[in-house]
Amino acid sequence: MTDRIRAGIIGAGFIGTVHAHAVRAAGGVVTRVAASSPERSAAAAARLGALAPADTGADLIDADDVDVVHICTPNSLHVPLARRALAAGKAVVCEKPLATALDDARALTAEATGATATVPFVYRFYPAVREARARVEAGDAGPLHLLHGAYLQDWQAGGAGAGWRGDAAEGGEHGAFADIGVHWCDLVEFVSGHRITRLLARTVGGGTRTTVQFETDGGAAGSVVVSQTAIGRRNSLRFSLDGERAAYGFDQERPEDLFVGGMDGNLTVHRGSPATSPAAQRFSLLPPGHPQGYQDCFNAFVADTYAAIGGEAPDGLPTFADGTRAAALTDAVITSSTTRTWTEVPA
Repeated sequence: MTDRIRAGIIGAGFIGTVHAHAVRAAGGVVTRVAASSPERSAAAAARLGALAPADTGADLIDADDVDVVHICTPNSLHVPLARRALAAGKAVVCEKPLATALDDARALTAEATGATATVPFVYRFYPAVREARARVEAGDAGPLHLLHGAYLQDWQAGGAGAGWRGDAAEGGEHGAFADIGVHWCDLVEFVSGHRITRLLARTVGGGTRTTVQFETDGGAAGSVVVSQTAIGRRNSLRFSLDGERAAYGFDQERPEDLFVGGMDGNLTVHRGSPATSPAAQRFSLLPPGHPQGYQDCFNAFVADTYAAIGGEAPDGLPTFADGTRAAALTDAVITSSTTRTWTEVPA
């Protein structure tokens, strides 16, 4: 491997562009880009600033000038491309869902043993999120008894088409939950330290809206509302973790602040405050008052992935095991929605 990690990106839509920015921010170089045809690959390589196009995803994976493969394709292609990349000895960054079926996710995670293989659950990388996690770990809130919130978007409101995400063959089942609900679950489990053990789910609107009640291994109850038809909600991921002594609240559309609820009054802890923990300060890159956002989180995730390729073990880096966890939650939501019963989350 050269001093600069050489990245190949398969898929050149919105998220592929985000990956390209993050590669460069992490000190890497985008050597190859592959899209859905050789012509589109050439255009995408020019647009994303890659050194060269690759005619196909397979050609990109097999290229000698690619150390890490970023998979940003429709969901149905994740497993075959990730499997080929792992077999070629490449590190892999695969968009979620890792797989559209739980058994495939489990098999892929087993194949990734010993490799650097990550999934972009990038909301973990907000400083406010790390601050909430540090305070929970320190016991400041006491035992958590209620975990609740929502992930609301409106891009399918008014009958807007879902594109390939609306095609079960390409996007998988249970669109909204598999697409964004797993982000909420990953974030809440990451911050709280709890694991969702059983749930009751109801899905309507052709998979665009899901409500979930759940219980955790830490004795908490919880609920989440997931929708991609919530008018006026562009990307509203928010949670509240309620404990005996304090509560913590976060809203991705206001990511600079952490709400801290207390019996003697409520506080807002701003990013960059001297009161924040070292865990949060590691991801606070700009002076207070200069907002950080989604791309900064993605940059931090890719930087930590590349650090792992170099042999480090960054705290909180989401791996294929976390992708399999998301697949298990999706599987339980599908089962519960179909049977209308409480369902255990597969191990």
